[in-house]
Amino acid sequence: MSSILTPLIAVCAIMLLGSIVQKLRVLPADTDVVLNQFVYYVAFPAILLIVLAETRIEDIAQWGFIAGFSLAMIITYALVICLSLWQAPKQQAIAAMRALNSTFGNTAFIGIPLMSLLFPGNKMALVAAAIASLLSVIMFAFALVSIELASRSKQSNQPAILIMVNALGKNPIVLGSAIGITLSASQINLPDSFSLMLHQVGNTSSPCALFAIGMVLVKALRQQTGSNLFTAGLITELNVINLLKLIIQPLIAFGLLTALGVETQWLIMGVILASLPTAASVYLLADRYQVHANVSAQAILYGTLMTFITLPIIESLLKTYA
Repeated sequence: MSSILTPLIAVCAIMLLGSIVQKLRVLPADTDVVLNQFVYYVAFPAILLIVLAETRIEDIAQWGFIAGFSLAMIITYALVICLSLWQAPKQQAIAAMRALNSTFGNTAFIGIPLMSLLFPGNKMALVAAAIASLLSVIMFAFALVSIELASRSKQSNQPAILIMVNALGKNPIVLGSAIGITLSASQINLPDSFSLMLHQVGNTSSPCALFAIGMVLVKALRQQTGSNLFTAGLITELNVINLLKLIIQPLIAFGLLTALGVETQWLIMGVILASLPTAASVYLLADRYQVHANVSAQAILYGTLMTFITLPIIESLLKTYA
């Protein structure tokens, strides 16, 4: 039995519990929204801040991991942009959204709990998830600028650099990570009581995030009822998006991390994090700009479900070739 199946089943079980609760309407209808906001704005920043603050800066500065993971996203993003613009040259916003669907993995809501369960007691696993989340947010900000520029007729006329700075500066994951890295680099130790508080709050992030994802998936299924779910074009696009996100990007990450001489543990964590499905934030952006929102919602849903097949296969291959 694949060793990743145990944490995956645990992750799936919490998501399933959230789905059942949402299906039975046990909790108020907007519970998933409240949970998501709590996790995103409070719990995740808390756990990222304290984990990074209590880690030596030398251990955080994993330049090979950072370069390999970043380049895997950039190469995949560029590949999708080229293919999309070749197929529809004038649809730059859709190209950017397709590229984001194919690169922006759920390294926070699924990655952090999965790393905690897969590498119990290993602080470096959370550091890897924190780095991956930070790099993914930067990619998200870049895509945001691309979509904003392509949709200028309907949106504001802010300079591109200001759009990116605003997106990064207001992101709680970036802020939490930045404070944690600053404390680590400055060798500042937080008071024990404050550290304990951050740990306690941060430890709620994993179950709450997974529970909320289960609730969101039920809502997504309800919204898709009656839609044209099985048109040939849509099925092809969903398959291509998830092929790139769940298989091609991890393969690129494996090749780059290997070439850069990243140690085995970091290589395995990097490939697993690159193998995660598209984050729900992509749908929120698509809905905000009304760009490929329906496809994004379905890609996230199907990709999340497919992960329970692809991740054990990838983990088995890593055991053989890493």
